[in-house]
Amino acid sequence: MTDTAHFGSRQVPLEDKQGLVDDVFHSVARRYDLMNDLMSFGLHRAWKDALVTAVDPPKNRPFALLDIAGGTGDVALRVIESGGGETRATVCDINSDMLEIGRERATARSRSDAVTFTEANAEALPFADRSFDAVTVAFGIRNVPRIEAALAEAYRVVKIGGKFLCLEFSAVDVPGLDRLYDFYSFNVIPALGRAVAGDAESYRYLVESIRRFPNPQSFAAMMRAAGFARVTFQQMIGGIVALHCGWRL
Repeated sequence: MTDTAHFGSRQVPLEDKQGLVDDVFHSVARRYDLMNDLMSFGLHRAWKDALVTAVDPPKNRPFALLDIAGGTGDVALRVIESGGGETRATVCDINSDMLEIGRERATARSRSDAVTFTEANAEALPFADRSFDAVTVAFGIRNVPRIEAALAEAYRVVKIGGKFLCLEFSAVDVPGLDRLYDFYSFNVIPALGRAVAGDAESYRYLVESIRRFPNPQSFAAMMRAAGFARVTFQQMIGGIVALHCGWRL
């Protein structure tokens, strides 16, 4: 029997999901950050600021970050700018178009010496064991076909005493807000995608993928199963987003 995975509301063969996700991000890459601003009313910036605060890069010693599925460099550059002169970031993304945008952004900010961009799969990271002080992923892990494999790889490459931080859309738990959020997600966002990026279907998939992602308690259990300790999560804006944290001890 063929293993399957969710691709939005559809079930597809597991081996096909990565290619379908790649097509989505090839399509939306150039308008990705603009659409994030429009869809979240700019709130994604505050959510990412909360992620960077949780990373807490030091000012006075070397610090190595791995940002998974962070092709545009948004999170990595924020961490570089928050840390000291010895803070370095590696961005890993499977999508070449997203990585190209990240490289352009790092060059424009004169940060190319501090950020490395690597095309690779989150399920099979090309890095040595215990290489990074922190591993982050922002709004990307729900697109990974085998989330358990990505968590296991994040655990493998983070140093003992290091942490894994995941910022991801979550389950709205405020009565009334949940219905409003569903209406906005399934009606406004695809229309916005059509108007701004010329692609409604990719944004319909992104909305559907949020609904398929495990709730915070279930994802925390997955992190513990991967080996992370002291696992916590913080829900924001009524549960629209959650910031998950776990340590390798």
